[in-house]
Amino acid sequence: MSALRASFLERAAILPEPPRTYSQATVLVAGGVLVTWLAGLGILEVTPWRIFKGMGRLGDIALQMFPPSPGSIEHFWVYLAALGQTLAIAFLGTAVAFVFALPMGFFAARNVVTGRILHFITRRTLDTVRSVDTLIWALIWINVVGLGPFAGALAIACTDFGALAKLMSEAIETADEGPVEGVVAAGGSPFDRIRFGLLPQVLPVMAGQALYYFESNTRSATIIGIVGAGGIGLYLSEMIRVLEWQEASFLILMVLVTVAIIDAISRRLRAAIMGTPRG
Repeated sequence: MSALRASFLERAAILPEPPRTYSQATVLVAGGVLVTWLAGLGILEVTPWRIFKGMGRLGDIALQMFPPSPGSIEHFWVYLAALGQTLAIAFLGTAVAFVFALPMGFFAARNVVTGRILHFITRRTLDTVRSVDTLIWALIWINVVGLGPFAGALAIACTDFGALAKLMSEAIETADEGPVEGVVAAGGSPFDRIRFGLLPQVLPVMAGQALYYFESNTRSATIIGIVGAGGIGLYLSEMIRVLEWQEASFLILMVLVTVAIIDAISRRLRAAIMGTPRG
Protein backbone atom coordinates (compact mmCIF):
# COMPACT_ATOMS: atom_id res chain seq x y z
CA MET A 1 0.00 0.00 0.00
CA SER A 2 2.88 2.39 0.81
CA ALA A 3 4.50 1.67 -2.56
CA LEU A 4 1.23 2.43 -4.34
CA ARG A 5 0.85 5.68 -2.41
CA ALA A 6 4.44 6.67 -3.21
CA SER A 7 3.81 6.00 -6.91
CA PHE A 8 0.67 8.14 -6.80
CA LEU A 9 2.50 11.02 -5.12
CA GLU A 10 5.27 10.85 -7.71
CA ARG A 11 2.76 11.09 -10.54
CA ALA A 12 0.91 13.95 -8.86
CA ALA A 13 4.19 15.84 -8.43
CA ILE A 14 4.86 15.94 -12.17
CA LEU A 15 1.39 17.23 -13.04
CA PRO A 16 1.41 20.85 -14.28
CA GLU A 17 0.16 23.46 -11.85
CA PRO A 18 -3.23 24.98 -12.69
CA PRO A 19 -2.92 28.32 -14.44
CA ARG A 20 -3.24 31.31 -12.14
CA THR A 21 -4.94 33.43 -14.78
CA TYR A 22 -8.23 31.69 -14.00
CA SER A 23 -8.15 32.73 -10.35
CA GLN A 24 -7.15 36.28 -11.31
CA ALA A 25 -10.02 36.47 -13.79
CA THR A 26 -12.39 35.20 -11.12
CA VAL A 27 -11.24 37.90 -8.71
CA LEU A 28 -11.67 40.58 -11.39
CA VAL A 29 -15.15 39.40 -12.28
CA ALA A 30 -16.19 39.20 -8.64
CA GLY A 31 -14.77 42.67 -8.04
CA GLY A 32 -16.64 44.03 -11.04
CA VAL A 33 -19.90 42.50 -9.82
CA LEU A 34 -19.36 43.94 -6.34
CA VAL A 35 -18.60 47.43 -7.69
CA THR A 36 -21.66 47.29 -9.96
CA TRP A 37 -23.83 46.18 -7.05
CA LEU A 38 -22.59 48.98 -4.79
CA ALA A 39 -23.05 51.52 -7.58
CA GLY A 40 -26.61 50.26 -8.09
CA LEU A 41 -27.37 50.69 -4.40
CA GLY A 42 -26.13 54.27 -4.60
CA ILE A 43 -28.11 55.09 -7.74
CA LEU A 44 -31.29 53.61 -6.29
CA GLU A 45 -30.66 55.39 -2.95
CA VAL A 46 -30.91 52.16 -0.99
CA THR A 47 -30.03 52.65 2.67
CA PRO A 48 -30.38 50.39 5.73
CA TRP A 49 -32.80 52.87 7.29
CA ARG A 50 -35.10 52.82 4.27
CA ILE A 51 -35.06 49.02 4.24
CA PHE A 52 -35.83 48.84 7.96
CA LYS A 53 -38.61 51.43 7.67
CA GLY A 54 -40.05 49.71 4.59
CA MET A 55 -40.09 46.30 6.26
CA GLY A 56 -42.01 47.79 9.17
CA ARG A 57 -44.54 49.34 6.81
CA LEU A 58 -44.81 46.04 4.91
CA GLY A 59 -45.58 44.26 8.16
CA ASP A 60 -48.35 46.76 8.94
CA ILE A 61 -49.91 46.22 5.52
CA ALA A 62 -49.70 42.44 5.90
CA LEU A 63 -51.55 42.65 9.22
CA GLN A 64 -54.26 44.81 7.64
CA MET A 65 -54.76 42.20 4.91
CA PHE A 66 -56.10 39.61 7.37
CA PRO A 67 -58.61 38.20 7.21
CA PRO A 68 -59.16 38.37 3.42
CA SER A 69 -62.70 39.50 2.67
CA PRO A 70 -64.66 40.47 -0.46
CA GLY A 71 -66.50 43.11 1.55
CA SER A 72 -69.97 41.93 0.54
CA ILE A 73 -71.63 39.18 -1.44
CA GLU A 74 -72.26 41.65 -4.27
CA HIS A 75 -68.55 42.42 -4.46
CA PHE A 76 -67.77 38.69 -4.51
CA TRP A 77 -69.82 38.11 -7.64
CA VAL A 78 -68.32 41.17 -9.29
CA TYR A 79 -64.82 39.94 -8.51
CA LEU A 80 -65.66 36.44 -9.73
CA ALA A 81 -66.88 37.84 -13.05
CA ALA A 82 -63.70 39.91 -13.31
CA LEU A 83 -61.63 36.79 -12.67
CA GLY A 84 -63.47 35.03 -15.48
CA GLN A 85 -62.67 38.00 -17.70
CA THR A 86 -58.99 37.68 -16.78
CA LEU A 87 -59.04 34.00 -17.76
CA ALA A 88 -60.74 34.90 -21.04
CA ILE A 89 -58.05 37.50 -21.77
CA ALA A 90 -55.29 34.96 -21.09
CA PHE A 91 -56.94 32.22 -23.16
CA LEU A 92 -57.81 34.39 -26.15
CA GLY A 93 -54.41 36.07 -26.18
CA THR A 94 -52.58 32.75 -26.01
CA ALA A 95 -54.79 31.15 -28.69
CA VAL A 96 -54.33 34.04 -31.13
CA ALA A 97 -50.58 34.07 -30.51
CA PHE A 98 -50.36 30.30 -31.13
CA VAL A 99 -52.30 30.50 -34.41
CA PHE A 100 -50.04 33.22 -35.81
CA ALA A 101 -46.82 31.87 -34.30
CA LEU A 102 -47.24 28.39 -35.83
CA PRO A 103 -46.60 29.38 -39.47
CA MET A 104 -44.06 32.03 -38.45
CA GLY A 105 -42.09 29.37 -36.58
CA PHE A 106 -41.63 27.46 -39.83
CA PHE A 107 -40.53 30.62 -41.65
CA ALA A 108 -37.95 31.26 -38.92
CA ALA A 109 -36.53 27.71 -39.00
CA ARG A 110 -33.30 27.28 -40.98
CA ASN A 111 -34.15 23.76 -42.10
CA VAL A 112 -37.41 24.99 -43.69
CA VAL A 113 -36.54 28.40 -45.11
CA THR A 114 -33.02 28.38 -46.51
CA GLY A 115 -33.05 31.94 -47.85
CA ARG A 116 -30.81 34.02 -45.62
CA ILE A 117 -32.56 37.31 -46.26
CA LEU A 118 -36.05 35.99 -45.48
CA HIS A 119 -34.73 34.11 -42.47
CA PHE A 120 -32.95 37.23 -41.17
CA ILE A 121 -36.03 39.42 -41.61
CA THR A 122 -38.27 36.88 -39.89
CA ARG A 123 -35.93 36.43 -36.92
CA ARG A 124 -35.41 40.15 -36.42
CA THR A 125 -39.15 40.76 -36.61
CA LEU A 126 -39.75 38.21 -33.88
CA ASP A 127 -36.97 39.71 -31.77
CA THR A 128 -38.54 43.16 -32.12
CA VAL A 129 -42.03 41.99 -31.16
CA ARG A 130 -41.00 39.97 -28.11
CA SER A 131 -38.60 42.64 -26.84
CA VAL A 132 -41.59 44.85 -25.95
CA ASP A 133 -43.07 43.96 -22.57
CA THR A 134 -46.71 42.97 -22.17
CA LEU A 135 -47.44 46.08 -20.13
CA ILE A 136 -46.13 48.32 -22.92
CA TRP A 137 -48.22 46.45 -25.49
CA ALA A 138 -51.25 46.95 -23.23
CA LEU A 139 -50.68 50.70 -23.10
CA ILE A 140 -50.29 50.79 -26.89
CA TRP A 141 -53.46 48.80 -27.58
CA ILE A 142 -55.46 50.81 -25.04
CA ASN A 143 -54.73 53.89 -27.13
CA VAL A 144 -55.68 52.01 -30.31
CA VAL A 145 -58.87 50.12 -29.34
CA GLY A 146 -59.71 51.78 -26.04
CA LEU A 147 -59.93 50.53 -22.47
CA GLY A 148 -61.14 47.02 -21.77
CA PRO A 149 -60.29 43.34 -22.08
CA PHE A 150 -59.89 43.43 -25.87
CA ALA A 151 -56.76 45.55 -25.45
CA GLY A 152 -55.46 43.09 -22.87
CA ALA A 153 -55.97 40.10 -25.14
CA LEU A 154 -54.17 41.87 -27.99
CA ALA A 155 -51.28 42.78 -25.67
CA ILE A 156 -50.80 39.17 -24.59
CA ALA A 157 -51.14 37.95 -28.17
CA CYS A 158 -48.38 40.30 -29.36
CA THR A 159 -45.99 39.33 -26.59
CA ASP A 160 -46.57 35.60 -26.90
CA PHE A 161 -46.47 35.68 -30.68
CA GLY A 162 -42.78 36.56 -30.75
CA ALA A 163 -41.82 34.20 -27.92
CA LEU A 164 -43.82 31.20 -29.16
CA ALA A 165 -42.63 31.60 -32.75
CA LYS A 166 -39.01 31.64 -31.59
CA LEU A 167 -39.48 28.52 -29.45
CA MET A 168 -41.31 26.78 -32.28
CA SER A 169 -38.56 27.55 -34.78
CA GLU A 170 -35.96 26.10 -32.41
CA ALA A 171 -38.06 22.94 -31.99
CA ILE A 172 -38.38 22.61 -35.76
CA GLU A 173 -34.64 23.04 -36.27
CA THR A 174 -33.88 20.21 -33.84
CA ALA A 175 -36.43 17.82 -35.36
CA ASP A 176 -35.30 14.45 -36.71
CA GLU A 177 -34.59 14.61 -40.44
CA GLY A 178 -35.36 10.91 -40.96
CA PRO A 179 -39.13 11.27 -41.45
CA VAL A 180 -38.57 14.33 -43.64
CA GLU A 181 -36.20 12.43 -45.90
CA GLY A 182 -38.71 9.59 -46.06
CA VAL A 183 -41.45 11.92 -47.27
CA VAL A 184 -39.13 13.41 -49.90
CA ALA A 185 -38.06 9.95 -51.07
CA ALA A 186 -41.71 9.01 -51.50
CA GLY A 187 -42.18 11.98 -53.82
CA GLY A 188 -43.77 14.35 -51.35
CA SER A 189 -44.01 18.06 -52.05
CA PRO A 190 -42.41 20.73 -49.83
CA PHE A 191 -45.77 21.12 -48.11
CA ASP A 192 -45.94 17.36 -47.52
CA ARG A 193 -42.43 17.51 -46.06
CA ILE A 194 -43.70 19.98 -43.45
CA ARG A 195 -47.12 18.41 -42.95
CA PHE A 196 -46.06 14.78 -42.58
CA GLY A 197 -42.35 15.03 -41.75
CA LEU A 198 -41.96 17.94 -39.35
CA LEU A 199 -45.37 18.83 -37.92
CA PRO A 200 -46.09 15.48 -36.19
CA GLN A 201 -42.73 15.75 -34.40
CA VAL A 202 -43.00 19.32 -33.16
CA LEU A 203 -46.75 19.72 -32.60
CA PRO A 204 -46.72 18.09 -29.12
CA VAL A 205 -43.85 20.37 -28.09
CA MET A 206 -45.69 23.41 -29.41
CA ALA A 207 -48.91 22.44 -27.64
CA GLY A 208 -47.01 22.00 -24.37
CA GLN A 209 -45.44 25.43 -24.78
CA ALA A 210 -48.85 27.01 -25.48
CA LEU A 211 -50.27 25.46 -22.31
CA TYR A 212 -47.38 26.81 -20.27
CA TYR A 213 -47.88 30.29 -21.70
CA PHE A 214 -51.60 30.16 -20.93
CA GLU A 215 -50.73 29.41 -17.32
CA SER A 216 -48.24 32.28 -17.24
CA ASN A 217 -50.62 34.67 -19.00
CA THR A 218 -53.17 34.27 -16.24
CA ARG A 219 -50.78 36.23 -14.04
CA SER A 220 -49.88 38.64 -16.86
CA ALA A 221 -53.56 39.38 -17.49
CA THR A 222 -53.88 40.44 -13.86
CA ILE A 223 -50.99 42.89 -14.20
CA ILE A 224 -52.17 44.51 -17.43
CA GLY A 225 -55.60 44.97 -15.90
CA ILE A 226 -54.02 47.55 -13.59
CA VAL A 227 -53.43 49.90 -16.55
CA GLY A 228 -57.03 49.55 -17.74
CA ALA A 229 -56.94 46.42 -19.89
CA GLY A 230 -59.82 44.79 -18.03
CA GLY A 231 -60.00 41.83 -15.70
CA ILE A 232 -59.49 41.48 -11.98
CA GLY A 233 -56.32 43.59 -12.03
CA LEU A 234 -58.44 46.72 -12.42
CA TYR A 235 -60.24 46.01 -9.15
CA LEU A 236 -57.01 45.00 -7.42
CA SER A 237 -55.42 48.31 -8.37
CA GLU A 238 -58.45 50.22 -7.13
CA MET A 239 -58.49 48.40 -3.78
CA ILE A 240 -54.80 49.16 -3.24
CA ARG A 241 -55.30 52.83 -4.09
CA VAL A 242 -58.11 53.23 -1.55
CA LEU A 243 -56.20 51.14 1.04
CA GLU A 244 -58.86 48.42 1.24
CA TRP A 245 -56.26 45.81 2.13
CA GLN A 246 -58.68 43.04 3.13
CA GLU A 247 -60.40 43.14 -0.25
CA ALA A 248 -57.03 43.44 -1.99
CA SER A 249 -55.79 40.32 -0.22
CA PHE A 250 -58.99 38.51 -1.18
CA LEU A 251 -58.40 39.36 -4.83
CA ILE A 252 -54.79 38.20 -4.58
CA LEU A 253 -55.97 34.96 -2.98
CA MET A 254 -58.43 34.42 -5.83
CA VAL A 255 -55.66 34.83 -8.38
CA LEU A 256 -53.31 32.51 -6.47
CA VAL A 257 -55.91 29.74 -6.20
CA THR A 258 -56.82 30.09 -9.88
CA VAL A 259 -53.19 29.97 -10.99
CA ALA A 260 -52.57 26.90 -8.81
CA ILE A 261 -55.55 25.09 -10.35
CA ILE A 262 -54.51 26.01 -13.89
CA ASP A 263 -50.95 24.97 -13.14
CA ALA A 264 -52.08 21.53 -11.95
CA ILE A 265 -54.34 20.99 -14.97
CA SER A 266 -51.77 22.35 -17.41
CA ARG A 267 -49.01 20.17 -15.98
CA ARG A 268 -51.09 17.04 -16.49
CA LEU A 269 -52.12 18.06 -20.00
CA ARG A 270 -48.52 18.77 -20.95
CA ALA A 271 -47.47 15.40 -19.57
CA ALA A 272 -50.20 13.67 -21.59
CA ILE A 273 -49.29 15.54 -24.78
CA MET A 274 -45.54 15.10 -24.40
CA GLY A 275 -45.84 11.51 -23.20
CA THR A 276 -43.85 12.16 -20.02
CA PRO A 277 -44.59 11.03 -16.46
CA ARG A 278 -46.74 13.45 -14.48
CA GLY A 279 -44.86 15.32 -11.76
